[in-house]
Amino acid sequence: MSLRRTLRSGVAAACILATAAPAGVLAQATAPSTAEPLEVRVAQARGFSRIEFQWRGAARMTSRQAGPILTLRFSRDANPDLTRLRVSPPRGLKTAQARHVGGVLELDLTLDEGFEARIGQADGSAFVNIAPRPEPPPATDQAPQTAAAPAAPLEPPPRRPDPVPADGVVRLDARLEGAQAVLRFPWAAPAGAAVFRRGDAVWVVFDAPARLDVSKAPRGLRQFSRMEAFRGPDYSAVRIASPQGVPVFAISEGSTWIIALGAGAQPQPALIGVRRDETGGPATLTAAVSGVTRIVRIPDPMVGDTLAVATALGPAKGLPSRREFVQMALLPSAQGLAMETFAEDITLSRQGDLVAIGRPQGLALSSANVTARRNEVPEGAPAPAGRPALVDYETWPKTGSGGFMSRYNALVTAAAEEGLDGQDAKVAARMALARFLVGTELAFEAIGVLNDVARQHPSLLGDAEFRGLRGISRVMARRYKEANADFSAPALANDPSAALWRSYLAAQTAQWPEARKEFAAGAAAYNQFPAVWRQRFARADAKAALEMGDLDGANSRIRMALTEETDALEELAVRLLQAELAEKRGQTGRALRIYQAVATAPVDYLSAPALLNATRIRFEEGAITPVQAAAAYDSLRFRWRGDATELATIRALGRLYLSQGRYREALEALRSAGQRLPDLPEALGLQADLGAAFRALFLDGLADGLEPVQALALFFDFKDLTPLGADGDMMVRRLVRRLVDVDLLNQAADLLSYQVDNRLDGVPRAQVATDLALIYLMDRRPEQALVTINGTRSTILPQQLNADRRLIEARALSDLGRLDHALEVLERDDTAEARDLRAEIVWRQKDWPSAGRLFEASLGDRWRNEAALSAEDEGKLLRAGVAFSLAGDDAALARMEERYARFLDDARNPEALRVALTGVASGPIGVGEFGRLTADNEAFAGWVARMKDKFRAAAAPAAQAAANPAAAAKPA
Repeated sequence: MSLRRTLRSGVAAACILATAAPAGVLAQATAPSTAEPLEVRVAQARGFSRIEFQWRGAARMTSRQAGPILTLRFSRDANPDLTRLRVSPPRGLKTAQARHVGGVLELDLTLDEGFEARIGQADGSAFVNIAPRPEPPPATDQAPQTAAAPAAPLEPPPRRPDPVPADGVVRLDARLEGAQAVLRFPWAAPAGAAVFRRGDAVWVVFDAPARLDVSKAPRGLRQFSRMEAFRGPDYSAVRIASPQGVPVFAISEGSTWIIALGAGAQPQPALIGVRRDETGGPATLTAAVSGVTRIVRIPDPMVGDTLAVATALGPAKGLPSRREFVQMALLPSAQGLAMETFAEDITLSRQGDLVAIGRPQGLALSSANVTARRNEVPEGAPAPAGRPALVDYETWPKTGSGGFMSRYNALVTAAAEEGLDGQDAKVAARMALARFLVGTELAFEAIGVLNDVARQHPSLLGDAEFRGLRGISRVMARRYKEANADFSAPALANDPSAALWRSYLAAQTAQWPEARKEFAAGAAAYNQFPAVWRQRFARADAKAALEMGDLDGANSRIRMALTEETDALEELAVRLLQAELAEKRGQTGRALRIYQAVATAPVDYLSAPALLNATRIRFEEGAITPVQAAAAYDSLRFRWRGDATELATIRALGRLYLSQGRYREALEALRSAGQRLPDLPEALGLQADLGAAFRALFLDGLADGLEPVQALALFFDFKDLTPLGADGDMMVRRLVRRLVDVDLLNQAADLLSYQVDNRLDGVPRAQVATDLALIYLMDRRPEQALVTINGTRSTILPQQLNADRRLIEARALSDLGRLDHALEVLERDDTAEARDLRAEIVWRQKDWPSAGRLFEASLGDRWRNEAALSAEDEGKLLRAGVAFSLAGDDAALARMEERYARFLDDARNPEALRVALTGVASGPIGVGEFGRLTADNEAFAGWVARMKDKFRAAAAPAAQAAANPAAAAKPA
């Protein structure tokens, strides 16, 4: 097992190196194969030397100093030319050395004795100024200050040029720039500063006792309402009343500090790492604050207590959120460090670039209730962590010299003996067993133990640690819904360690705002978790920031995650997010290189999403063909299954098939996921894609290029995707229209029959049933038409729909030979369609006088229109003449001849009309042909043609319905 883990870690480490190399080639560990251009410039002034670093593109620079060696770390890698610094270094510099560490560039500048360095940024370049260290002021100059000093000892002033202007006043320059209020504090030389938030106030503290003139500051802005200046013997400060939630940025530009209030594009500060001091002795915390200048104590007039503040030189570095401990809390800061204390003897001191937080007896880094519970734990068993939702990977999984099974059996035996006492038994041994199982990540076994304890002791459901342990176990088992129920219990509502788990769970279920809010709420417990979970929490918050468009916040969290020392696979997971960030910033080349490197990882849960994204980018850039992309997606969806990557792969494959006109394959791919993994947010997107593809085919017309039979087969294979309401009705109408056009009436009837029997109800069902009955009539199936009409009757149908159904019922009765019943149905209907149908029925009854009158009335004043007769008008005129002839109504025949004689020469069948109206044949027309012209088939064919036109007209408004879905869905 250890050999396999070693091999996997080795391959993963190689992948990480590949992500750092822009070309993805692991050539030399000490020099990248390709480097971003970096130009190093050197200048010499009378009082100092200047080294500038000009990057082509953005890059951040941080620094740390150990003795005479100043180390500069850049956020990118390069291979700069340092010949000038080595061969002929500027005054104050001995030499310079470049290193390539973790895919970024580090420069070691060795200073001459008696020189100091100050770093900053100006005109897009980072710079280092090297100047002689100033001599300490004479003791006589300090005497007056010492006499006026308070009883509490003050730190000696920093050894540097005095930043206080000659008149002792720093005048605030305040401006509004877009959505930000920008405050500038110009000093005579670089000054140390701290910028932090406490409640509804933002504090800006400087390490020099100048008078801050804020008299010209605006008031009542959205970003802040007012500000007040303070001055002490070793500091000056401004308290700004600013609503919580207003972002704060601190920027150092030479000797000027710029404070920006409000959302903006400024970069996030470097993170200050706060860790437990492991050197032994009383419990102490240390914070790495580069360029720390002074520790000052500032009274807060609104709260009535005193804050301990560590000021530092630029560039900005701070804490993103509040970190709370038992006896003190570190406040969120954009620059420097600030602490509020809950005990009187808490101390804040500095040693070089380290700030130490402690007390004579040591800090209490665990809560009091945890100490009490630890006393109940059997000797040698895993004890509770400092907070109810913490994981202790250091002590919980320890097995001792006997190995895992020996430790496990001992804990199980103790838990079993404890459980024999029934409901009166204690739970300490079983909780210890659960901690051991959680520490060894045997999540399902831990869930079983905890559920068994809860059945015997229901009161434990209100215990914070029980809820925390079971919630952690369920997270490890990927039972996110159950875990959320535990972490949302009232016992954990205000616990910061539980808030981090809630943030992680929210990120897994795509609740991005909730994830960000809970991460901020859990900041106080962040550093108490093991490194692996710190990295996972930061990664989850980075993903939430990415999805919400906060690219700077995502970058900050990614850098926070990368600072954790975990195994190579965890770092590769962070690199995946780094690639997503690069892609969102438009750096697709860099993103592709990272994806391709991670795709070689030895585990599929990392390589699969990397390969998916790499394939997508290469396809979008035209590097691979659609066939190659489809083959890669198709292989990947069977290679990795069971999480969001599988669903994302299926979505990509379905969209690719759809864009290539492979409609059946697209729908089959999208439906292949079925209803599996319904809790994942990607499942909703996949179902939306499936529905959108079906709509595009049958509502937007993509399937119009298919043969009608192919379109019908595709529709029936995926008919469960048909939406309810107006859109679904329009899909069916469009497809039915195509089937009716090519006389596939039986298939059209099957399609509508499915809708009537399985999908619709009420008025929509009656509307579709009306169309179905009409198709039955066109297919000469009047019995089914009548059954359909009778089976969908309702009292709430619109008047026009009832009129249409009445006509269909009458025609069906007529086709069945029930002529009298058909006339009864039409008795009160005086519409043109009803009159035409009534004339046909009377014709079939051979009631010639009535038939003649009805056909003549149907023609109306057509004889007044000089245009040629239509085929339908000729048919009516022919039938009217025949009826009057058979009725012996010569007067009517004479009237018809007088009115329509001028139309005969241009008619389609002039001889037949002449015979019908005059009884005289002027051309060769036989009895058989005359009978054909006057048969029912002609009338039926004309009626079918009109019904086809009706279906076309009903399907035509599809585009209008799609453009106005609200109107389309409006009930009749």
